[in-house]
Amino acid sequence: MSGSRRLDVKASKRYSPSMDTPKRATAYFDAAIHRALRLRAAASDQSISDMVNQAVKRTLAEDAEDLAAFGERKREPNLDFEQFVKALKRRGKL
Repeated sequence: MSGSRRLDVKASKRYSPSMDTPKRATAYFDAAIHRALRLRAAASDQSISDMVNQAVKRTLAEDAEDLAAFGERKREPNLDFEQFVKALKRRGKL
């Protein structure tokens, strides 16, 4: 491989140069939502694309948090809903 840059195998799995290249997608918005996006984008000096990217990143981060919480709790015993409600009634909580 003389003259060419050699990539570490682990690094190439972690990082892909194409991940930094913006990709195009078409999204269709309700007319009122599109207008609100345009107005907010203008008021915040951002593009609609930047705003949508930020919103999607926040949603994906929330999903990652949820998945981590599920993973932490997967060993907890499952509670039968009916039995739980009956126990609440017996204790006078319902």
